[in-house]
This record gives sequence, C-alpha cells and structure tokens, in this order.
Amino acid sequence: MNTQNTPVHISLWHRSFWALVLANMFLSMSVTALIPILPLWMMQTLHSSALEAGVAMFACCVGMFSLGGFCSYLVQRFRRNHVCLYSVFCTIICIGLLYFFTHYMENIPIWIVWMIRLLTGAAFGLSQMVLSSTLIIDKTESFQRTEANHVAAWFRRFALSLGPATAIPVYIHYGFDTVLAMLAAYAFVAMVLIRSVRFPFKTPDESVHVYSLDRFFLPQSKWLFINMLLITSMLGLLLSAVADAWFYGVMMIGFFLAIIAEKFMFADADIKSEAVVGLILIGAASLLMLTRDLPIVHRIVPVFVGFGFGIIGSRFMLFFIKLSHHCQRGTSQSSFFLTWELGIGIGLLAGYGLFYGNVAALLKTILMLTVVSLLLHVFVTHPWYMANKNR
Repeated sequence: MNTQNTPVHISLWHRSFWALVLANMFLSMSVTALIPILPLWMMQTLHSSALEAGVAMFACCVGMFSLGGFCSYLVQRFRRNHVCLYSVFCTIICIGLLYFFTHYMENIPIWIVWMIRLLTGAAFGLSQMVLSSTLIIDKTESFQRTEANHVAAWFRRFALSLGPATAIPVYIHYGFDTVLAMLAAYAFVAMVLIRSVRFPFKTPDESVHVYSLDRFFLPQSKWLFINMLLITSMLGLLLSAVADAWFYGVMMIGFFLAIIAEKFMFADADIKSEAVVGLILIGAASLLMLTRDLPIVHRIVPVFVGFGFGIIGSRFMLFFIKLSHHCQRGTSQSSFFLTWELGIGIGLLAGYGLFYGNVAALLKTILMLTVVSLLLHVFVTHPWYMANKNR
C-alpha cells in the first residue's frame, strides 16, 4: 500500500519531472546569463578593472559553497521543497538588490557588487543542491534516478547557452536594468514550477547534525574533482573572452550533437573515450581560434565547445554517481554541481584578471590545460576511478 500517497510513475517524463527539470534550467539561466554581461557592465559603467570584474564572477562561485554544509540539515529538518522555494526567492531578492543599487544609486562601490554576488551564489547554490540532490530524486522511481540526474544536468547545461544568448541582445538594446528584470522573471518561473509539484510530508529528523558533508561534497572524489576542475576552468577562461550571443546560441547545437553521440556513437565505446574526444575537440576549437580568423571558424568553434564540454560534463556526472555509495547519490550530484561551477569561476577570475585583452595568451593557456587534463584523465583519473567505483 502506498501510505504516503505518492504517485508511482511508469515513465520518467511525467508532469512533475518536466516541471522540476525546467525549473532547474530557468533557475540556472537567472545566474548564467550574467557571465558575459556583468563584467562588461562593471567595466563600462562602474569603471572597474578587469580583475575587479573577475572577482565579482568568482564571488558567486564562492557563495555556492557557503551553505553546502548545512544542506543536509535543512532538507531533513524542514520541508525540502520549502527550503528550495525560499532559496529561489532569496536569489530573486539578490537580483532585486543589484537592480536597486544600479537604478537608484550612482557610483556604486565595487564591494557592494561583490557582496551581492556572494549572497546570490549562496542562495542559488543551496536551491540547486536541494533541487538536484533531493527534489528530483524524490519524484523519480529508484531504477530511473541515474537517468533523471543525467537529464537534469543536461537542462542545467542548456542554461549555460540559453541564459547568455537571450540576455546579450536585451543588454545591447534595452540596458542592464532590463536584463536584471528578465533574470528575476526566470527565477520566478522556476519558483512557480517547483511550487506546482506536490511532495509528500516527511517527519523532520531532529537528530541530524547541523553541519555535515552529506548532500554537500563527496570526500572520495579527489581525482575527479581535480580533473574536472581543470577542464571547467578552461570553459571559464574561454567564456571570459566571449560576449557574443551567436557563440552562446550555437553552443546549443554542440550540446544536442553530444546527446545524440552519447546515445549512438558512445553507447558501446570505452567509457574514457567520451572525455578524450571532448578534450580533443576543445583543443581543436582553441587552436582554430588561435590560428584561423575565418567565418567558418566562428561557426564551427561554438559547436566544438558545446559538444566537448557537454560530453565531458555528462560522463563526469556519471563518474561521480558511480563513485558514490548507495546513500550518497544526492551528495554526488552536489559535488558535481559545485566542481563544475567552481572551475568556471576560477576560469572567469583568471580570464579577466590575467588575460583580459590578450586572447592569444588565453587560448595558449587553454591548449596547455587541455594537454594536462587529457594526460591526467588517461593515466591517473580513469585508472583510479575504475579501481574505486562502487556501482
């Protein structure tokens, strides 16, 4: 008997799952949209240095870690969907604070922008951890949870393309205030979608520790963490040099091609082949940008970037799941999310702080990191993973 009155779904793609993965995408779009825009606005309007703009981007990533240790306590002590909803609402408040200071205050101190970004990261990070490590898992059958995590991660990657691709034209034609209003609307849509899903009541656990690594970070993932951090820092470096809606939009083609390749090309291939192919494509994209200034290159490069980082992210997410123990699925998802975001943040900080205005040096650095990441994956991370996986 189903004592919790929880509907049993035969198909993964039921209404509640659609609502949650779309909420995941819209919530992520409310943050990723500022990747190309906030640094430009800070340097053009606040006359900040490139390094100060990079710190603002990195501050958001630091904020994502600030509440992670409390995630397990919050979702076991309180209604988990309410924790997520309040976190999303706080994300909207942070966007509103940035709107208030930019609209009604001249010469905003840079430290205020940093603090708002830190708070935005904290609220967004907690909402993402609760959504991906708990809510989505709660609404899927046990045999579908790996697929559910896989799909949800893809929708979050879509946001990396769709957020900037929609925000850049708005910024050009209507200004920064309108962009912030649009981002608040994205987050509000996420709230509505999460609110539309019913979750069964679970008795609060009053014995749980206030701070723990549960649903926060997977201690046994050290080599995955290091390898993925290197790879995603390359993505952050690359995005620090791109402020073109076309580039971000065409990345979606690469993402879709990666999904097709997963299903058909890599279905029976060696599991390390996806990361190897992805890194080769990332290296090829960087080399083309460095050596060929042709129209065809500008069309191909974002496809290579989307395919490369998409296929690598998809495979590494599964690595995190299979490295975890049975009760650590949610922790593996939070670990993957935080590693992905931290790497991008480090790349953005280095891109603006060290390489702003020197694209050639930035691309050479990406090529070097590609080689290091490839060697690390083939000779260290993959053998270590095969020896330590639990599933």
